[in-house]
Amino acid sequence: MKKVPTFEDLFRDCRRTAVHLEMRDAYMKSDPAFIDWKAGKTLDPAERWADWHAIVTEAASRGVEVRRARIVSTPVSEYIRFEHAVTDGLNIAAGEDVRWLSRRQATDIALPGNDFWLFDSSLVLLNHFDGEGENMEMELTEAPEVAELCEAAFAAVWKRATPHAEFELS
Repeated sequence: MKKVPTFEDLFRDCRRTAVHLEMRDAYMKSDPAFIDWKAGKTLDPAERWADWHAIVTEAASRGVEVRRARIVSTPVSEYIRFEHAVTDGLNIAAGEDVRWLSRRQATDIALPGNDFWLFDSSLVLLNHFDGEGENMEMELTEAPEVAELCEAAFAAVWKRATPHAEFELS
């Protein structure tokens, strides 16, 4: 396993595309932002996640196409409602294009076992979570067969997925 560079390093070195596939219904429910959202507090995503916002904005301003697809169970979980609520102010505002796909519509798509980022169609950052969506560990690989699987999976999901502005929570 290679030493994993920071997200800032990965985005700084990226030249063409950075795509992210998320397939869990909950992540890090201990996140203070999620806890605040559940408590009804108003969040400013660009302020709360300023570092992330800056990294993505910089990459997008260089012409990197940043896309994120989320496969979700329906009806959606409380955590997915949170993600949906902050997507405009965080992801879209930073320059990401985001789409959503009901898990029911993904049955016949060959998917990798883990969420991932794919940079320039060749560098894969795999995200490993425990059963509760906590304790993320990252693994970096340039294995061509992994990159090809991730690229094909993302393309298939993206083609079927609904743009964020049109996705209705159920």
